Amino acid sequence: MKTVLKLLPAATLAAGLALSAVSALAQQPAPVPKAAAAPAQPKATPAAVAAAKEILQIKNATAMYQGAVPGLVEKTKIALIQQNLNYQKDLNEVAGVVAQQLNGRQNEIGDGMAQIYASEFTEQELKDLVTFYRSPLGKKLIDAEPRAIGLSMAFMNSWAQNFSETVMGAFRAEMRKRGKEI
Repeated sequence: MKTVLKLLPAATLAAGLALSAVSALAQQPAPVPKAAAAPAQPKATPAAVAAAKEILQIKNATAMYQGAVPGLVEKTKIALIQQNLNYQKDLNEVAGVVAQQLNGRQNEIGDGMAQIYASEFTEQELKDLVTFYRSPLGKKLIDAEPRAIGLSMAFMNSWAQNFSETVMGAFRAEMRKRGKEI
């Protein structure tokens, strides 16, 4: 279960990237230029970016996006095949070429994430976070947090389902006071 929970962010990112790629294809018949840059962030010091990259490495953030390029290539190929059934064989072959050409571009995600972290935290805060994540408690947090988040999400879903019955009961009781059964 721990492995599955650690993959949840990766699945979420992959799904989001895939949906955006398919959506972009549907909206723009012409080829899409290189990915638009994220909103401009204040320029961080090289040391802050390095510390942010270290935090992301410690937290194994690459697991979230390591399959982004092949995933987007596959989703794009599928969308193109649906629009161009006669080119299925060619598109299957081209997908391999495109994946090879764009291999490594997923690292742009990590670089962008490091810039964002470095713009949200001071250099000293990032260094303090590195120290924390390397501590026994920090290591425990990294190991236990995905499970705790997964269990918390399951609890919230269960609570919401049970509470919705309470809310429905309250609606029915109030409507009954008005002489209306629902």
